[in-house]
Amino acid sequence: MIASLQVVAGLILLFFGAEIMVRGSVAVARAFRISPHMIGLTVIAFGTSSPELFVSLKAALHGSPGIAVGNVVGSNIANILLMIGLVGLVAPFSCSGRGCRRDGSFLLLATAILVALTFAGTIERWHGVGMLGLLVLYLGYCYRDDRKGDPEESLMAKEAAEFETELPTARATVYCLGGMAGVLLGAHLLVDGAIVMARLLEISEAVIGITMVAIGTSLPELATTIVAAWRKHSDVAIGNIIGSNIFNTLGVLGVVSTVVPLDIPPEITVANIWLMVAVTVAFVLLTFTRKNLGRAVAITFFLAYAAFISSQFGAPMQAIAVSGQ
Repeated sequence: MIASLQVVAGLILLFFGAEIMVRGSVAVARAFRISPHMIGLTVIAFGTSSPELFVSLKAALHGSPGIAVGNVVGSNIANILLMIGLVGLVAPFSCSGRGCRRDGSFLLLATAILVALTFAGTIERWHGVGMLGLLVLYLGYCYRDDRKGDPEESLMAKEAAEFETELPTARATVYCLGGMAGVLLGAHLLVDGAIVMARLLEISEAVIGITMVAIGTSLPELATTIVAAWRKHSDVAIGNIIGSNIFNTLGVLGVVSTVVPLDIPPEITVANIWLMVAVTVAFVLLTFTRKNLGRAVAITFFLAYAAFISSQFGAPMQAIAVSGQ
């Protein structure tokens, strides 16, 4: 019961903490006359991925690489299957802009790098430094590429507009600090509760990380995507999903492995990493070849995610039932 309450409290703090932190950060950046394009490229990208970062870092420092790596792999799967599956029922997605093609191509590269690292068995510190360096180069390229047009109309600037809020600088600063504190506390509660639940249910930490923890840390991205889709800003919604997965793969794992080398759990190496690859490739190809991702795609993705979650918990639950008899 205590572990369940910790998980629920952690999820709530992660969601509201990230939301408050991002809105406060956007307001502070605006006060310093930072362009909407740069706000979307840096502040929002980091803010919406902060739950994944703090949860994975906490798990790694706690000696639970299964949760740390599973969180990122599971979040990338959830960001595509669950978000498209839920939000696509509200409004069809469309992404025909040049930015989506550029970012989608880079997501495929980042995914390929993660797959290569799984064969090594461990993401070492120098791997993490390289991943962060590549992410910085990508952000710099995006900045220069989008500056060729109207920066105010870039995909990143449109994403920043979703978080526009009128806040005095002092209050915005409080929002930033308070939101970050909420995310940190939420990460602590979620990881501790998830570890206890994994042991009680006799489920591996990797499974808990790739399902329960991953869904929880994806809530800020889900909220942002729903708002963008509801406002008919489908290019922002698609861009949010792609950008989040890039930051998860290179940013989150890059930071965490720089601090603590990460061993890749066998459960992820054998099956889940390949599901993430298949889902990512299918998603990117669909954005390249179709003008709209309608409700048929949304339903298919949602059912695929439901089947994925069921497969993760099906065998362990059956084993527990048999042992109980």
